[in-house]
Amino acid sequence: MNIPELSTTLSSIELNNKVGLAVLDKALENSESAGAGLIDMISRSTMELSVNPYVGSNFDMTV
Repeated sequence: MNIPELSTTLSSIELNNKVGLAVLDKALENSESAGAGLIDMISRSTMELSVNPYVGSNFDMTV
């Protein structure tokens, strides 16, 4: 293996590592955002139940 080929190969590996880390960072940001939204949604539904816990638990029906 000659020196220029080795240099090109190492540069390619370094670039692939940087791209992989950038994609991983973006995926982590997206999952953090989705998790925060999920926690907000859970908090709202819990709060709604604590304000009026009997809403939707029973219904009257006549036939």
